[in-house]
Amino acid sequence: MASGKVCFLATLCSLVILSTFIGSTQSVSCCLRYTSRRLPCQRLLGYTVQTINRSCDINSIIFHLPGRFVCADPSSIRTQRQMKCVDERRKNKGGRRSVRS
Repeated sequence: MASGKVCFLATLCSLVILSTFIGSTQSVSCCLRYTSRRLPCQRLLGYTVQTINRSCDINSIIFHLPGRFVCADPSSIRTQRQMKCVDERRKNKGGRRSVRS
């Protein structure tokens, strides 16, 4: 009976250690640099606003395209035009926009 309790406690401790390790190794996806490519407004599905925090070092606009995400400089005039384009399309027929901090 005592060996059953020891085995149970060992299993429980292993699970706690494993879950702590997995939780600490999960990374947050952050933009590290901006694209210099032009992004056609028609392909933009939406965007997310990334702000500086413990995990992310730069402010960025993350444009959602089919199958990928592209980081853009929020102070760029081109980026602001693209955001306006997405917002206008969203207003007219619906779309995605989110804020992440």
